[in-house]
Parts: sequence; C-alpha cells; structure tokens
Amino acid sequence: MSTAAVTLFLCGDVMLGRGVDQILPHPGDPTLREGYVRDARDYVGLAESVNGPVPRPAGYRWPWGEVLHQLDAAAPDARVVNLETSVTRAGDFASGKGVHYRMSPANLPCLAAVRPDVCALANNHVLDFGRRGLQETLDVLADAGLGTAGAGRDADAARRPALVPLPSGGRLLVFSLGLPTSGIPYSWAATRTRAGVDLAVHPQAYAAALAERLGEVKRPGDIVVASVHWGGNWDYEVSAADTRFAHALVDAGVDVVHGHSSHHPRPLEVYRDRLVLYGCGDLVDDYEGIGGHEQYRDDLRLLYLVSVQPDTGRLAGVRMVPLKAHRMRLRHTSPADTAWLRAVVDGVSREFGCRIDPAPGGALALRWPGTAPGA
Repeated sequence: MSTAAVTLFLCGDVMLGRGVDQILPHPGDPTLREGYVRDARDYVGLAESVNGPVPRPAGYRWPWGEVLHQLDAAAPDARVVNLETSVTRAGDFASGKGVHYRMSPANLPCLAAVRPDVCALANNHVLDFGRRGLQETLDVLADAGLGTAGAGRDADAARRPALVPLPSGGRLLVFSLGLPTSGIPYSWAATRTRAGVDLAVHPQAYAAALAERLGEVKRPGDIVVASVHWGGNWDYEVSAADTRFAHALVDAGVDVVHGHSSHHPRPLEVYRDRLVLYGCGDLVDDYEGIGGHEQYRDDLRLLYLVSVQPDTGRLAGVRMVPLKAHRMRLRHTSPADTAWLRAVVDGVSREFGCRIDPAPGGALALRWPGTAPGA
C-alpha cells in the first residue's frame, strides 16, 4: 500500500438551483414562494445589476469557471461536494420553509462537470420539494453514476457511507450528516420506514455510535471524512458544542471533519493531527448582488485541497484557492481580495492555533503547531 499523501477536493455548499438553474441550457420552473422574490430569474437580474450580463443560456461549465482549471492542475484523488439543492421537477414546495432550491434534472451535466465522487446530501435543502423530490434526486444522481451519502430511502441508507477507492490502495469513506442547528427540520430525519437525511439530533451519542460503526467497517489505509452541515449562515464564532462534537468525531476515528452551512469561510483547526473545517463557505450559488451581509464578503470563495497520510490518517497539508463570483462564474481573486480573505480566515483561526500563509500561485496554505511557515 502506498504511503504517499492522498489529496481530497472538499468544498462547501454547491447550490445549483434557483438562479443558477435558470442560466443553464434547460431551466426548470422558475416559480418561487419567497417573501420578496417569486421568480428565480430575478436572482440572475441581481447579479447582472452589479457585474454585467450573464450568458443565457450559459454552458454547463460556466458556473464553475476557474474551479475546473484548478482541479485539473491539482488532480485530487477524490472530490467531495455538499450538494445543497434538490434535483427534481417536483412542485411539492416543503411547508414552513422560506427558501427552496431546485435544479432541473436536465441540467445535471453542470454538476457532473466538476466530476464529484461523492455528493453529501444531509443538508437543509435536499428535501425542499418533499420526499418525492428527494426520491427523484437520488435516482437522477445514481443514474449519472454520482455517489451520494447522507440521504436515503430509510435510516440505514441515509447513514451508509459512500466508498471511493484511492490510489494508495485504501478507500475514502464519506459520512454525511446534518445538525438541527443548520435549519434541517426534525421531520426530515430518515427513519426505519421513512426516507430522509441522517440527522444528528444528539451529537455526542451520534459520535459514540459512529465509533462503533467505524470499528466494523474501517480498514487499514482507509481515510474517513465526516461531512457535517451545522450552524447558521452568518457568523465566525464557533460554538463550544460544535467544537466538542468535532473532537468527538475525530476521537471516534474520523480523519477530516468537513463542515459547511455558513455562506462564508469559517475557522480551521487541527485536532490530534486531524483537520476540522468549521465552515467551508459557499462555492457555487446565486447570491451575487444580494445585499445585507456585505461585511462577510460572501462573493469570495475558497476551494480546499486537503492532503492526508493514508497510513496514519494524519493531516499532511491544506492548500486553499481563493475565488470570486463574477457574472455567476468563479474567477481568480485580485491580490487585494486574496489579502482580505487571508486576513479574515487567519484571524478567526488563531484561537485554534492555526495560521494562514500565502502560497505559490496566489493560493493560501494552512499552518498549524509543528509545521513551518509556508509548509
């Protein structure tokens, strides 16, 4: 078995519904039931009002922009995205929700363009169009050969990890789970007889149960990722409860905690030589032009390339590529925007003993205790 580091592409929320769906070749029904916006095409108009015309239709690769070039250059061994939208034609708007995300199944080539090995589904939008919408989402992804975790036809299916063979000879095991703090309704939890998501209602008990499961399925050389949808949208502070849960997951045998839900990057931590991403931020969305949270600069995004030693599970390095949403497409950031993003993520990560350094090619690199600057 090879001991060379395995590199994983991890990202935050990939929201291909609503406005993004409307610029693609086969837009679905644009009807919305939001308080202020009733037509998804209005989100395209907001983006155009600040940065100029967006092609309609745009190609399937358009929303990813520079992401695809960066991934081709990095050649990660596995790719994991948090797919925060249903892929369905269903019109059953989930009650009690102010925002619903739906992309047309005919636009699935847009998701396929980034070649994800695993789509994490345990989030607060995958059932936006009910269990019929979830069923279609699962079927469409399966038919396209895209792996999923975190949602299923019953609790066993929702809890089952996605398995990805690695060049090292081991496997990547991806568990996808959500916490109620991210806005996932309790009624969305999968049960023995009901489809839904893997909802960790009692996080510490969940971690203990996961430790037992890993004792049964984890093999030497395997790398385990827990993809966790948790917390609110706009905040840098990490709750003590989330830190306890992250540490409990690592203690249970998880090698990378892949956290998401916030619309902007949050702190990074290295605990027992394992990476904890408390919030990756959005990668693809239709938020360009929406006001109200300008201080968080949610137009700036990070692409995470995480290297792990397969023989030990220890973190070998983290490279982050800054990107900026412009005309509903991701492009490179300016030096000033890169410096701003570095300063913010560095500042909020210091309490966890981590620093963010400049890296070649305009990227950023994680430094944690025991590593040299720029390592």
